[in-house]
Amino acid sequence: MGSSKSANALMANFNHHEVGKIPLLCKPRTDTRDGERIITSRIGLSAPCVYLEEVVEYPEERLRQYDCIIVDEAQFATEEQIDFLADVVDFWNITVICYGLRADFQNHLFPGSARLLAVADKIQEIKTACWCGKKATCNARYNENGIVRNGEQVMLGGNDSYIALCRKHFKLGMLYDPEKS
Repeated sequence: MGSSKSANALMANFNHHEVGKIPLLCKPRTDTRDGERIITSRIGLSAPCVYLEEVVEYPEERLRQYDCIIVDEAQFATEEQIDFLADVVDFWNITVICYGLRADFQNHLFPGSARLLAVADKIQEIKTACWCGKKATCNARYNENGIVRNGEQVMLGGNDSYIALCRKHFKLGMLYDPEKS
């Protein structure tokens, strides 16, 4: 949360266009937070996209039109979709760049993220900070009563529902500095 994953996906899309490459920007259909067929970042960048579920159905000749496939919210991809993307890299030599969360609000891996971690050629962490200044490694879901520890793995939301915390403050349930409240 808050590490500019979507902004990075949108910048990668822009940069590929800038150098004359043809990228395909996509996201899993599960991600409806910003509307259908659009990727939006918290800093206001946005671009149209297609659904990953459609991309996996594209015939090879259509996929070969693209120099790069950029996937936002990759944690919502299925294991089969991640395997398909790995095949695109291995057999069709098309670059695939995925952006997504590693773990959910209970600090469990998303199935798509687990598969991506297993098959990715390269993993680059995009860091963000907890309110205390330490590296944030946990995505805490919260409501008016504090941190939510139980519930469905997927619940779409933004800054009004999730906050990035270091592991210590996640475990303690501390959403903010008590001295500054």
